[in-house]
Amino acid sequence: MIDHNDDEHWTDDAACRGVDPELFYPIGYAAEVFKHQEAQAKAVCGGCSVRAECLDWALRAGEPDGIWGGTTPEERRYLRRRIAAA
Repeated sequence: MIDHNDDEHWTDDAACRGVDPELFYPIGYAAEVFKHQEAQAKAVCGGCSVRAECLDWALRAGEPDGIWGGTTPEERRYLRRRIAAA
């Protein structure tokens, strides 16, 4: 039997489970005050066993906001452009 919910299973093992979601959605990405928040969110992602799955999901879904798989929206836009050009 094919399980069509595979995309959601990786979240069970995500390092961010139980962390305040607001950490992953800084108000802005350029100001110094938000760089600290971005660094904290990326630190959580850095030790995550499902980081690759999270990033893959965010890229496929076109997630426009937040830190996903250790990347900012700008970093994901760059990755999507590289993938499209390949």
